[in-house]
Amino acid sequence: MSSQPPSPLTHFDAQGQAHMVDVGDKANTKRSATAEGRIEMHADTLALIRDGNAKKGDVLGIARVAAIQASKRTADLIPLCHPLALSHVRVAFTTGDQPPHVHCTVTAETTGPTGVEMEALTAVQVGLLTIYDMCKAADRGMTMTGVRLLEKMGGKSGHWTA
Repeated sequence: MSSQPPSPLTHFDAQGQAHMVDVGDKANTKRSATAEGRIEMHADTLALIRDGNAKKGDVLGIARVAAIQASKRTADLIPLCHPLALSHVRVAFTTGDQPPHVHCTVTAETTGPTGVEMEALTAVQVGLLTIYDMCKAADRGMTMTGVRLLEKMGGKSGHWTA
């Protein structure tokens, strides 16, 4: 029988069964993660968002609240994530014309034994989904793209940037 090296996937035990990673012995450190993504749309849809004339109201304001709420609910959505006490979540939206889009950046912060990458990524995606939901009557062809981690800080693995 050949010996295989341990898997780098920490959410599986030695038998290959999924489990929640034990972070009980890890030190509480200040941690942050920043993620980004964007939603592309027709120019007239972007104009509705910029002008505040969408039928459902302030698209970016509501998407900001949705992103923050999603960051706080990540452990309810991603089965093996630890519930975290977030100390700060910052959501920023910018718009661009080539192609017409809304860009979302989220930074999530905590002090604890595990990182906040999933919270930042979940917040970005839900913020973009909220924009889609609020504008779908005008543009069902919107495309969410480029959701990725930009940076993480804290913990044993230290500082990482894309």
